Amino acid sequence: MRTSRKWRVASGRRRAKIGQRGSALLAVLWLSAALTAIAFSVAATVRSETERASTTSESTRAYYLASGSIERAALWMFWTLAIGIRDPAGAEMFYKSGSRLIEYDYPTGHVAVEVVPEGGKLNVNIATGVDLNRLLLSLGVQGERAEQIASGIIQWRTFAEANTSPVTTSGGGSSFQPRHASLEELEEILLIPGMTPEIFYGRYDHEPSGRLIPRGGLRDCLTVWGTGSKIDVNTAPPALLESVGVPAEIVKVIIARRPFGSMDEVAPLVPDQGVFQRLGIAGSTIWTLRATARIRKPDGTLSDLRKTVAATVKLLDINVVGDPYHIMRWYDDAWSPVSQTF
Repeated sequence: MRTSRKWRVASGRRRAKIGQRGSALLAVLWLSAALTAIAFSVAATVRSETERASTTSESTRAYYLASGSIERAALWMFWTLAIGIRDPAGAEMFYKSGSRLIEYDYPTGHVAVEVVPEGGKLNVNIATGVDLNRLLLSLGVQGERAEQIASGIIQWRTFAEANTSPVTTSGGGSSFQPRHASLEELEEILLIPGMTPEIFYGRYDHEPSGRLIPRGGLRDCLTVWGTGSKIDVNTAPPALLESVGVPAEIVKVIIARRPFGSMDEVAPLVPDQGVFQRLGIAGSTIWTLRATARIRKPDGTLSDLRKTVAATVKLLDINVVGDPYHIMRWYDDAWSPVSQTF
């Protein structure tokens, strides 16, 4: 009896120890799982923060590369257009007149600068309602909305006599009433009823192959700076050329052949004298420059990140002492169709 009792006591102690060991092992397993989860979480956080820091660094470097390229392009244009610097053979050394694009290849990256003369666009402050309506239709805006926006622009800029009741814009219900004064910034037309960011900035369309292609907006066709007397045949978007009466098939030919050195080269393509008189080669002193930069990675390839900076620049008179150009507007973040093509 006594031996049996001792055996049962010893057996119970062994089971207790085994249970304690099992509990300790289970606790160790749970602790290991928790530490593993924490380690994975910390690793993921470190990785995401590292990638974000890398992206921020690339974006900052691309910004300054694009900003510097705008300054460089403006100086090149001043040397060519204002001073008239040529090489010994008489050719333009820096900026080729009529070129829409200037490309810079640096050890640290690549930059494409889009050059658009403001004088070659349609001036929103003097354009007729018919011109505005045709332009909107060429951009793919539906007829009723195109008429609404065109009439809204006319009302916005038209002077209102004193002591008359406010004129409400077509469409009704808008809290943005017409200023009844010339537009100082082109972005003001975003307040006009019927206008959308897609119409103003542009959009993407699908090709039959499924590839997305950029389509320009009103921003690329209108200006508050130029005289609006001629549409620049070298830089005008297809929609702007079509809106003044150039047939779509001729527009494709013009785009393929430009830049043109003189209007004599354009004359055979546009026999209609009424339409031909609307075209010209802009010699404006005010230009929009949009620079899109891509940073070069250590392996020599270009980063997928693109940064676009834009500015409206006025080239100054060579006889004026001081800076060769004046930056009238600066945009730290801009969009350019060039960013989708290189």
